[in-house]
Amino acid sequence: MLSLRQRLIAVHLLAILAAVGATAGAGWWVLSQSVNRQLDTALLALAEAEAAMLSDSDGTVIRVHEAPQGSAPPSLTRLDRLVQIIDKQGWILARSSNLGTEDLPASSQLLDQLAAGRTVFETLPDTSEEPLRMVSVPARVKGQLYAVQVAGSLDDANSTLRSAALLFGAMAVALMAALGWAGARLSRKLFVAIENIVEQAGRIEDNHLDRRLPHPGGDDEIGHLVTTLNAMLERIEGAFETQRRFTADASHELRSPLSRLRAEIEITLRRPRESGDYVAALRSCLDEVERLTTLVEELLMLARIDAGQERGPGQPVSLTDLVRDTVARMAAPARERGIELVDAGDLPGDVQVEQAALGLVLRNLLENALKFSPPGGRIEVGLAQGEGTILLTVADQGPGIADAELPYVFDRFFRGTGARASEVAGVGLGLALSQSIMRAAGGRITAANRPGGGALFTVQLQQLQETP
Repeated sequence: MLSLRQRLIAVHLLAILAAVGATAGAGWWVLSQSVNRQLDTALLALAEAEAAMLSDSDGTVIRVHEAPQGSAPPSLTRLDRLVQIIDKQGWILARSSNLGTEDLPASSQLLDQLAAGRTVFETLPDTSEEPLRMVSVPARVKGQLYAVQVAGSLDDANSTLRSAALLFGAMAVALMAALGWAGARLSRKLFVAIENIVEQAGRIEDNHLDRRLPHPGGDDEIGHLVTTLNAMLERIEGAFETQRRFTADASHELRSPLSRLRAEIEITLRRPRESGDYVAALRSCLDEVERLTTLVEELLMLARIDAGQERGPGQPVSLTDLVRDTVARMAAPARERGIELVDAGDLPGDVQVEQAALGLVLRNLLENALKFSPPGGRIEVGLAQGEGTILLTVADQGPGIADAELPYVFDRFFRGTGARASEVAGVGLGLALSQSIMRAAGGRITAANRPGGGALFTVQLQQLQETP
């Protein structure tokens, strides 16, 4: 099987052959037409001159006007011209001396055309030792129809055309060789550049993804290819780095509760204890197991979303009803912390949304707001309708988010300095999971700080259906 380079060279050579062949053929055709036209013009001029002199003689003397014999050199313009005068029946009335006893043919079809007053050109390949080109011109003298026939050899024209064919062939071979050499050199340069790119790309391994392909410096297709490959390598490096960081963070978050579980169990088993101590130890272990269960479930959901295996859309429900139901469920933990949870308003219409996606997202945002809201604080849930989109906002009165940390709040396992300092429970997956769910559903979440203090999370989602 031919390689790409061999196929490209073959196509290039075929294109050169076609172009050169077409050019040479067109040039030879034009030259042959020009040579034949010149011969026809010379024959016609001589025939018309003989016909004019025949008319001037009033038909009394029918003869071919040849140069008289003498000491002067012969006229080269008439040496190879055979002249014959015939009547309407085809009888020969006069002929030039160089014809000897030979006759120029006059077929019945030719006589009919001459009777109709037409000038006729013919090619006579087998009439004599040489191929001839003949013109027959009608002439009327005192009502009588005559015809002047003038023939000339085609040897000179054919010899000229053969020489031209050899010249055009030599030029075509030379042009094809030059173009082939130039094309081979250009293709070699192109494939050398591609082979260099392949070689450099082969040296980039998963532990050296920071390497990039050297740019050739030109703004051509090779340069665009290198730029595209470097951009792809940058995206791959970012994805690998995110995967490494995610694996390290997940391992750390899984190891911490397991270590606490092991320590709790080992301490409990060191010596006999009262039943109350065993119950307290088991409750502590249960808390760690619940924390592990929640972490594993969130990790599994993130893995399904990343793999495109998340569940299909659930049953559409009213957004207003969904917000009211979620706020009502979170009212009890809010009262325990002394935080006021407020549903700030309704939508003008019955907007339908996907329940499974938004329900979990709203619970995560409310739980996050409860963690950071101080006792006596206030959390507001707002709704607004735009052009084809719905905005769901969750605003708290907590410490807010540091400006330097705003771009990272949706990163997996990211916990801000406020969360770490206050020892707020969590592993840093809630916001990342919510963002992944919304992106899978065609929406997104943004984070900002309120002017009066506190954090503001805005959920932008697509409107499924609206009933006036």
